[in-house]
Amino acid sequence: MEETTVMSDTDQQKQLIELLSPAGDMERLKSAVMYGADAVYLAGTMFGMRAGANNFTPEQLAAGIKLAHDAGVKVYLTCNTIPHNSEMEQLPSFLEMAANAGTDAFIIADIGVMRAAQRVAPNVAIHISTQAGVANYATACEFYNMGAARVVLARELSFEEIAVLREKTPKALEIEAFVHGSMCVSFSGRCLLSSYMTGRDANRGDCAQPCRWKYYLTEEKRAGQQFEIFEDNGTHILNSRDLCMIEYIPQLAACGITSFKLEGRAKSAYYTAAVTNAYRQAIDGYYACPTPDYCPDPVILEELRKVSHREYSIGFYGGGEPGQVLQNGGYVRAYKVAGMVEGCGEGFVTLSQRNKFCVGDTLDVMPPGQRPFLLSVTEMYDRDGNAITSAPHAAMTVKIPYGGELIPKGSFVRIKG
Repeated sequence: MEETTVMSDTDQQKQLIELLSPAGDMERLKSAVMYGADAVYLAGTMFGMRAGANNFTPEQLAAGIKLAHDAGVKVYLTCNTIPHNSEMEQLPSFLEMAANAGTDAFIIADIGVMRAAQRVAPNVAIHISTQAGVANYATACEFYNMGAARVVLARELSFEEIAVLREKTPKALEIEAFVHGSMCVSFSGRCLLSSYMTGRDANRGDCAQPCRWKYYLTEEKRAGQQFEIFEDNGTHILNSRDLCMIEYIPQLAACGITSFKLEGRAKSAYYTAAVTNAYRQAIDGYYACPTPDYCPDPVILEELRKVSHREYSIGFYGGGEPGQVLQNGGYVRAYKVAGMVEGCGEGFVTLSQRNKFCVGDTLDVMPPGQRPFLLSVTEMYDRDGNAITSAPHAAMTVKIPYGGELIPKGSFVRIKG
């Protein structure tokens, strides 16, 4: 007689929360998978909302999906632009290609695209994009009735509003929400400012981010003269703070969110790895101690300060407007990537250099799923075993004496400054 495995309540809960990471290209996808994502979202060469990312050709998409599936990671394809008439003839073949590659779900904002996907690829799940602005249970229910498996909520909802939406929608409908990353000053990213000012359409994935620019005042008859606008609080009035909800996992879970989405398809592989790693450990820590007052280890929280970011906030989750970074439009950048681990053993860790570092520096090693640790560079050697004092050349091979536990290949190594 076969043994029956009884799943604990905690194990059942754990299956309800998915960590969803961005993958702007194959390198970022590998980072997301390696550092603990349950699923990734990415785009092909058409119909995706991040034209600035490298994205995936049909061949790369098939290879990326295989890599993810081999690791037990799902892949969701963004088809969330608002296409024009001239693009509609290309849509069916694009959706068919993506379905044949093994895509687990399409992320869609447009009803016409949704219906086309249901005709061409009926076995691929439909997730309704945040671009659709789902802010109430009635809209969520209608999308479910139309065949959607999931809605990605508008970013302007509070914990209380999400809890009501969850209560009044079918339990089979999954709820996804952004929990980390850049925020748009316009409702759920539906902005026209870039189109007006630069001709680059934000609703077609080509935002120039004029909300982050610094503005001056000019007078009609004084061409070429710019007058700076002075205000005690600053004048970057459109520059939204970044979202960071890692300290609110119990509240996110309690209001019914089933997928925690990390923003950042246009950001670096290191950003993808570091943020995924932090949220992976935080979520797992919560399930090890699922109490209402759970808060991640301060070491995990510190990891999110080691990536490039604007001032953090909790967005609209608390019921208020998150505010803007008024003084400047830039990022906080405290660390940079020193190298990538290429091998570890026989008394050395081997790095492929990304930024210059020297003997005497202290490196910050970020293994997947583990606490980061510091590595003092007391000596180092080049590929041929010659002693060197610095690593100034991009992608050069560097060996550093190391006698600790194995560091997986592909791990990121950082340096402060």
